[in-house]
Amino acid sequence: MPTPPPGPRLTSALQTYRLVRDPDAFFRAAGREHGPVFTIRYFGFPPEVYVAGAELAERVYALDGDGGGRAGEVRRAFMEPMVGRHSLLSLDGEPWRRHRKLLSPPLHGRAVAGWRGEIERIAARSVDGWPLGEPFALRDRMQDITLEVIIRLVFGITEAGRLRRLRALLPKLLETTGSGSMLMLPASITDRMMASPLLRRVPYLPTTRFAVLREALDSLLFDEIARRRATTRPDATDMLSRLLAATDENGDPMSDQEIRDELVTMLMAGHETTATGLAWTFERLVRAPRVLDRLTADLAAGEDHYLDAVIKEGLRSRPVVFEAPRLLDRPLSLGGYEIPAGWYVAPLISLIHRDPDAYPDPDAFRPERFLAVEHGGDGVTERAQRSWMPFGGGRRYCAGAQLALLEMRAIIREVLGRVELTAGGGLAPERALLKNVTLAPSRRTLVVARARTPVTAS
Repeated sequence: MPTPPPGPRLTSALQTYRLVRDPDAFFRAAGREHGPVFTIRYFGFPPEVYVAGAELAERVYALDGDGGGRAGEVRRAFMEPMVGRHSLLSLDGEPWRRHRKLLSPPLHGRAVAGWRGEIERIAARSVDGWPLGEPFALRDRMQDITLEVIIRLVFGITEAGRLRRLRALLPKLLETTGSGSMLMLPASITDRMMASPLLRRVPYLPTTRFAVLREALDSLLFDEIARRRATTRPDATDMLSRLLAATDENGDPMSDQEIRDELVTMLMAGHETTATGLAWTFERLVRAPRVLDRLTADLAAGEDHYLDAVIKEGLRSRPVVFEAPRLLDRPLSLGGYEIPAGWYVAPLISLIHRDPDAYPDPDAFRPERFLAVEHGGDGVTERAQRSWMPFGGGRRYCAGAQLALLEMRAIIREVLGRVELTAGGGLAPERALLKNVTLAPSRRTLVVARARTPVTAS
């Protein structure tokens, strides 16, 4: 009779600690010992079964909708205190379908393409202020850029005083939500701690600090929503304006709370993940001089094929989000095992991206695997395409993927057109640490920048 997959024999608390301490080493060890399907037990959560193969991942993605799995329920268990009950991330079923339809137009096609020029200007202003000749944390600068993109293009805030408040508030809030103590607390415990008048008086608790910062953000956002409802801006292109104008199939608009939750979702999913993806891509580039030289020359010549391959390889070799979990509504037979209802099951993207059958020599940084032969690459195999899933898969493929890729292209162009980068802390790779919902570079991508000398294409 089939049984659940095996897994590490450590206690759930120790497995959670190992995840926070060194997720890459933890998952690699589990995969080596137990194969492509194994169970991990985290403190305060149901057991989670990971699958480390593209075919198995597709089975999991097919659970969405009426297939017996709920992605929103999983995220709600640990993200609801920040993103709220009406976030696309934490919804399932018909509410999810409604929000997806409302959010898709502002995040696709010409709506997103029209933001490119402003993204380039934001990046250029940032790069021109970077220190030269001394090490600095590039991830922090990427966060500054992507945060400004969110504030100006998603929130649509331009008034100087409100800009200052957001720029001061948001980094503190994101830092608090990404602390290890907050990450290890299930949402149910976080909510109870924040609702307790006694515990709210304990200033050193992470939940106290989080509650104060979240309330400050909510006050600012709800005030902005009210202001914008009172003043129509038919020519506005920011996401908030488009959400205020959106209506569903019944002609109903989004509520203030729904809009607030989706704006904060964009902050969490569209700011930190994109910044971290950029940081990892540069972390790889400064340790691959051949790749960096070719990319710089191609960009100077106005060629983008290699840039796209570099971005894909960066997101493959260092995926920002390591899993895409679903909560099972009924038992699931998968990979020769029987997974009980009430458990989580998830594609383990960080291991799928290291499948040697899809990506020979998977630990090497080789953009040529995503480059067509006519552009000097290896050609992209079907297995490589199926195994590449930094934005998840299935019906719940990331709604903001097009914006994220546009940002990465624009920002990399601006950075490499203005400065030369080298590794700032030696050539040893930076390891991945769990930060909020992302796997981030341990030294925040330490680099040294120097003024760019003119580059000519060969």
